[in-house]
Amino acid sequence: MSDVTIERFRPADAEAVSALCIAEGWELWDDPQRVARALTAPGVTSLVALRGEHVVGAIQVLADGDINWIIGTFVVAVSERRQGIGTALVSEAFSRTNAKRLDLLTEHDGSRFYERLPGRPMVGFRLYPS
Repeated sequence: MSDVTIERFRPADAEAVSALCIAEGWELWDDPQRVARALTAPGVTSLVALRGEHVVGAIQVLADGDINWIIGTFVVAVSERRQGIGTALVSEAFSRTNAKRLDLLTEHDGSRFYERLPGRPMVGFRLYPS
């Protein structure tokens, strides 16, 4: 982890973040231009984890600035997991947003990571238009 840095997302990082998300099967993240818009939208704080110049992780926090902070997207390359990168991204997200808490949804395989962090589980749903 010592050679990994956490930096603010730049539009130049969009293609690499898109590739990380596509590797997870997240089809909506297939267009780097859309990724750049999503990660730089008003009320969004987005960070990337860099090993050298290679993006190995990213986190997107959506916020109203006062009450709600939500992790919209959070990904670490499979080959880079279990090295502290995810924890560093979450820690830096708290620091840069001054969040009092971070809420999120996760797939079943992600819950083990979050259970190791300070917090508590909550029930969540992903809704789709009818």
